[in-house]
Amino acid sequence: MPYFLLCHIRLKPYIHRKKQRKMAYREKEIEKLYYAIGEVAEMLHLNASQIRYWETEFDILKPKKDRKGNRLFTKEDIENLKLIHHLVRERGFTIEGAKAHIKGNLSTAKRNLELIGQLKSIRSFLEDLKEQL
Repeated sequence: MPYFLLCHIRLKPYIHRKKQRKMAYREKEIEKLYYAIGEVAEMLHLNASQIRYWETEFDILKPKKDRKGNRLFTKEDIENLKLIHHLVRERGFTIEGAKAHIKGNLSTAKRNLELIGQLKSIRSFLEDLKEQL
């Protein structure tokens, strides 16, 4: 394998067994540090304009900008967007109400959102299990 590939990819060791060969190396999933606004909009099923508006309204959204002025969102920014989306779209808060809720208890709101996500995944698992019966 070329040297330049070895420098940029985390590799797993070669495993040799009797009559059963595996690939010499497998790539691990690569996680990005920054996401473009289009990628974030697609992940959250929102419009880019909605994300830009929420950026102006909420202090917890502070995406970095590159030389061209493109917004670059971190995982923390995406989690904050999920929180805002949950409060405004799912729970029916107004923008001002969501701001006040976040300012008052950000850590509690994030913890509640995480719990809701876990409960939704459990529910979907149970629904899948019910369909298989």
